[in-house]
Amino acid sequence: MKFKLLLTSTSFTDAKGEHQDLLNEQGFEIDVMRGPLFDYELKPIIAHYDAVICGDDEYTAEILEIAKAGRLKYISKYGVGLDKIDLAKAKELGIPVTNCPGVNQVSVAEHVFALLLSFVKNIHLEHNITKAGGWKRHVSTEIYGKTLGIVGLGAIGKEVATRAKCFGLNIIAFEKFVNKEFLAENDYITMADSFEELCQKADIISLHVPHTPETDALINIDIIKNKLKKGVIIINTARGKLVDLDAMIYGLDNNIIGGYLADVLDIEPMPENYELKDRENVLITPHISSRTYESVQRQGLFAVKNLIGLLEK
Repeated sequence: MKFKLLLTSTSFTDAKGEHQDLLNEQGFEIDVMRGPLFDYELKPIIAHYDAVICGDDEYTAEILEIAKAGRLKYISKYGVGLDKIDLAKAKELGIPVTNCPGVNQVSVAEHVFALLLSFVKNIHLEHNITKAGGWKRHVSTEIYGKTLGIVGLGAIGKEVATRAKCFGLNIIAFEKFVNKEFLAENDYITMADSFEELCQKADIISLHVPHTPETDALINIDIIKNKLKKGVIIINTARGKLVDLDAMIYGLDNNIIGGYLADVLDIEPMPENYELKDRENVLITPHISSRTYESVQRQGLFAVKNLIGLLEK
């Protein structure tokens, strides 16, 4: 029986390049679906595949049980985050799961500043005004001299920090597992003793941690009411569930939060009636921060090579 693969990463599929060539050379029977797929979409089909190259599909314990009872032997995640895969259940069932760390930090860090500069300079508003034939000119602000709080000083957080220095931002960071060598080489970064301390000092907060039970709703009503500086801008290119939606709405409505800039949402794709969609103090992009040609090549090749490596074991 021919090896059957399910490919659901839209980035992998949409960008032509070496990653697709390498995959096609393997001689697999490949079915392509446009993810991310919900568990109810995977349920009737997943048992028919030997392997998947997936994006942020919902591999719950139930889905993995069904997959294991069928043909599924391998999961290769295109990208870094594994929070949509029940890793404990996968390990219990003997289904190896791989991902692609260290490949998208440049593209995501650039996107952070694309969001930030677009927002503070009102680019998103002014573009729509002039496109409609208008000439209304908003007063913008500068980021020079402001304090940027980086939550999570991993690969992406480090890239954000190095770029922030060039813009003249003061940088404070919070990271539980501090890389002392990096800090010694970049002594312009001040480390906060706690997330709460960072929140009290930062004019801009950029989130760069994975979604775990510990980081779920990291930005919550208590933080918003009691810790944030008034008018803070929050940037989220990590995971939507780091932010409690109701708390964010409260912060925006009460002028505690000056802007929320998100490339990720708690529900993706964004529902038509999503509560943050039409607010001028919210800037949303559709999970594209790592969707550059260069990054897709790196991640795609990584994901295919990971799968080949699993097959060779």
